[in-house]
Amino acid sequence: MIDERTLRAQLADLLGIPADQLADDDNLLDHGLDSIRIMSLVDAWRESGVEVSFIELAEEPTLANWRTLLSAQHSRTAGS
Repeated sequence: MIDERTLRAQLADLLGIPADQLADDDNLLDHGLDSIRIMSLVDAWRESGVEVSFIELAEEPTLANWRTLLSAQHSRTAGS
């Protein structure tokens, strides 16, 4: 599972900005996130067992939404 601190740190590192500059409801595209970076996150997360899709992340690219998606994915996996 990817916790909030890890998610925020990964995104901040990827975008080259301090983690405290990422508000939960900021559109990550406004911070410079692009499709290539989203795909790199999807690939890295899949390698660690987290199954989210590019489309799910791109539909609503906010920290709050991604945290919800990752939490829901963890709940589905843990319940199996």
